[in-house]
Amino acid sequence: MNTLSVWRGIAPSPGFAMLSADISTDVLIIGGGITGVTLAWLLARQGRQVTLLEAHEIGSGTTGNSTGNLYETLSHGLHDVSSRWGKDVARQVVAERRAALQFIQEQAQDAPGAAFRRCPLVLYALADKQQSLVDQEFEALSAAGCAVQRGPVPAALPAAAGPAVILADQAQFQPQAYLVHLAQEAARAGARIHEHSRVLDINARTRIVDTATGAVNAREIVMATHTPKGIRLVHAEMPVYREYAVALPFVDGARDPGPGIFWAKGEEGLSMRTLEQPDGRRFLICVGQEHPPGAHNAKAALMAVEAAAQRHFGDAEPAYRWSAQHYKGADGLPYIGRDASGCLVATGFATDGLTWGTVAARLLAEEVADRSPPFAALCKPTRLSPIKGARTILEEATVTARSLVKDYLTHRQEEKLSSLAPGDSAVVDSEGESCAAWRSPQGELFAVSSVCTHMGCKVHWNSVETSWDCPCHGSRFRPDGTVIEGPALRPLARRHPRSLEP
Repeated sequence: MNTLSVWRGIAPSPGFAMLSADISTDVLIIGGGITGVTLAWLLARQGRQVTLLEAHEIGSGTTGNSTGNLYETLSHGLHDVSSRWGKDVARQVVAERRAALQFIQEQAQDAPGAAFRRCPLVLYALADKQQSLVDQEFEALSAAGCAVQRGPVPAALPAAAGPAVILADQAQFQPQAYLVHLAQEAARAGARIHEHSRVLDINARTRIVDTATGAVNAREIVMATHTPKGIRLVHAEMPVYREYAVALPFVDGARDPGPGIFWAKGEEGLSMRTLEQPDGRRFLICVGQEHPPGAHNAKAALMAVEAAAQRHFGDAEPAYRWSAQHYKGADGLPYIGRDASGCLVATGFATDGLTWGTVAARLLAEEVADRSPPFAALCKPTRLSPIKGARTILEEATVTARSLVKDYLTHRQEEKLSSLAPGDSAVVDSEGESCAAWRSPQGELFAVSSVCTHMGCKVHWNSVETSWDCPCHGSRFRPDGTVIEGPALRPLARRHPRSLEP
């Protein structure tokens, strides 16, 4: 199944050369999403020597697989932050995110195809039992100084149980087109950008980062990889989830909610928005419920989103299907700044990463310049807030432990893989080793170790995206073992099919 997002399908990367030699730089940024590229642009314009390494292509991760929605509130609710941290911190969160929206608007003016537009955000409940959550959010947004009011839900949307919360002056854009433009501008300002330059090792003590084609010696190392690479304390604090999205083409008679960000809270709640492409084609984008990677049926999750979208907006066949991964901070705030190793990190954005990523880039640019704005102290990766984050940390530890116990205690019979049909996968014990195998539609067998190279959990098959996903901390691998995303640095070890078949 093709899982290219609607954004990446029309705004591919311009192509930056692979790193091909050992180099030295002032600041090394790992990751070519909105955090890394924005930071490279900011630092290059300050005259700093900056290098950015991207394992795949610019925007190929969560940025290019996002919804393109920008908002000053939070997807899990500003009320959550207000109740944990207090109203003053909630106001600071809104102020920082509002400034990030303004920053994006200013840069998007010169970005071809970025299609930045202001629009309302509409939050509402599908059932009475969710209405109290919507009411709480109205109070939290009002207390934070947001331009919020109550009102009806557009008739084209799934029916509401009560009044909606309408937050004015939010925004949408084409994230991939914006990111490609910003990367080009960063390169023109002097930043060295290298795609297809996967980091294989990070030595925080010597400040040397290795790739297969060269090493980089840097004064500062920034991990803008959505979740930090290697084994980090924050991994134990952050739940990881995937969300699936579909883009339905508008057909004659289709229900059109108009411009806006629409969040429906409930058991079959969707995040919805409309999109008009430069060629005039119009789509309705629907995003479904979140699921832990490697611990759910990916195909069933995607089909559930598709069915819900078609039930409300017509039975048009989706033109695009895709997904994205996100990590939640244990106490409701992201982790931005210097970690215990001395590296700079930015993670824990939940599903709010386009705006948080821009906030992070601006804060990290200040950190590189030895300045510390007030909001930076709240986001320190080394902060200790056991009361605010204890429940999330405990839940994440339980998920990890349960996955380890279940996968390692489940006994698998010795099996030969010759009976594995094209398109099928299996995790089997063979010759004393746990093997993750998949046979391609063309009949080629791919066999790798089933043990995640990050922290030793067992990987599970994702049939939608043809990948092996780790349920513990979200590392994902291609059938040949290559790392796709997540904290893992090393690929899954290859197993030799000939020794596994008669």
